[in-house]
Amino acid sequence: MRLVVADDSALFREGIVGLLMRQGHEIAAEAASADELVEAAARTAPDVVVTDVRMPPGMSDDGLRAAVQIRESQPEIGIMVLSQYVAPAYAAELFEPSAPIDGVGGLGYLLKDRVARVADFIRSLRVVEAGGVVVDPEVASSLVKGRSSWLNGLTARESEVLELMAQGLSNHQICERMFLSTAAVSKHVANVFSKLGMLPGEENRRVRAVLAYLTEKRN
Repeated sequence: MRLVVADDSALFREGIVGLLMRQGHEIAAEAASADELVEAAARTAPDVVVTDVRMPPGMSDDGLRAAVQIRESQPEIGIMVLSQYVAPAYAAELFEPSAPIDGVGGLGYLLKDRVARVADFIRSLRVVEAGGVVVDPEVASSLVKGRSSWLNGLTARESEVLELMAQGLSNHQICERMFLSTAAVSKHVANVFSKLGMLPGEENRRVRAVLAYLTEKRN
């Protein structure tokens, strides 16, 4: 996997770079500001961009803005955003389905603490590289507070399955986590799609369901 890593903290950035290189991945470029990140992504066309939310020059949500800009200009690149804090508003903005889903790279939003769990972090990057969606459990929980509309129509089991989907788990992994059969999980997933109005055979239903789940916070 070829990656661009962006963080204004040289110590944290080099830590991520070292971790990824030890796992056999290629670092196409590093960036210490949002402007550098956009330029590096355009120049190197990596598989995945890993970026902090708060970066120079504004030290606000510049890293997130850069990620959104990259997604608009190079939709095939996967985006993994790392944040120090649970910030559901930032996550909702990143996951806003403003562009067609087909053919775009994956999306991820994790708290920086998760990086220390190396196996989980690498797995999350693989999900994003493959076009999937990964959301930190704490962020996902914040995003569904005050759920409304179609989310209210889900059963407790269906809600739990959807939250695990938003964390990037496959059906098999959900079976293991919830101690359910493959058939039971498949039925819950199908019910979620049905209640969201997604018909069998539609493209990327799983990703679109997760995006709808995340953007529900805006309602």
